[in-house]
This record gives sequence, structure tokens and C-alpha cells, in this order.
Amino acid sequence: MIGEQMTVLLVEDNRDDEELTIRGFKRANLQNPVDVARDGQEALDYLLGTEERPPKQLPLVVLLDLKLPRVEGLEVLRRIRAQERTRRLPVVILSSSIEDRDLIDGYGLGANSYVRKPIKFDDFATAVAQLGVYWFVVNEPAPYLYDDAG
Repeated sequence: MIGEQMTVLLVEDNRDDEELTIRGFKRANLQNPVDVARDGQEALDYLLGTEERPPKQLPLVVLLDLKLPRVEGLEVLRRIRAQERTRRLPVVILSSSIEDRDLIDGYGLGANSYVRKPIKFDDFATAVAQLGVYWFVVNEPAPYLYDDAG
């Protein structure tokens, strides 16, 4: 399954940042599908499932904003790391927060990377394109993350 185009889960409540992220991937000619969760609870439901619905197949990487409705980003990360199914899932915090505490807490909870969203569109698109190239092309994912059991 590693040769297939794996999905990225973008957890982002800002529609403009969502669009800029997707445009950044396209600018880098990355064709991987992007699933979007617009709040923290939606992301957890996607990854862990609910009583009514089983979890979806794990994405290749989660791009996680911190300032989210319902369940904030650091709590989403905490819950991801607490579950055996998602413990090793790559999570990149993609946030506009300039607070050192968010950076420290993000890494402390097991984020694989922390990227501050640039303000200018071109810088944002470049940063997202570089993220995509790294996670979709350069990085070698753990194969057990993507078996049929999801």
C-alpha cells in the first residue's frame, strides 16, 4: 500500500488556510488526497471512530492546527498518542501560534514536527509544499501503520 497515494488528514478550522494548504500541495505537484476535519472532535472521530462508525484508514500524516473548536489541537494530539492504533502516526503541528509554550507542549506530547504558518501566501504555499514532499516522497513510513486492519 505504500506505493499508493496515501491520504493526508488536515485538521483545520480556517477555510482560507485549508485552501492555501491544498494549493500548496498542488503547487508541488503532489496528488495525494486530502481529507479535512474542521474541528478536533471530527479529527478524533476520523482517526479513532465512534460508537456508530469505525475509524477510517489511517492517513500517511496528520497536519494539525492547535486552535480548534470543540477539542483543541494539543488535546487531539494527547488522545492520538494515548491509543495503540494511532500512537506512532506522524503528526505535524501546523499552527500560526507563536507561543513557545505551544511549541514545548506540542513536542512534549509527541508531535513529529512543528511548523509555524507563514503569513505571506507564497511563503505558506512553499512551506506546505516542502512538508508534502518530505512526508509523501522522502520519509519512509512505518509499514505497520497502513495494514488492512488500519
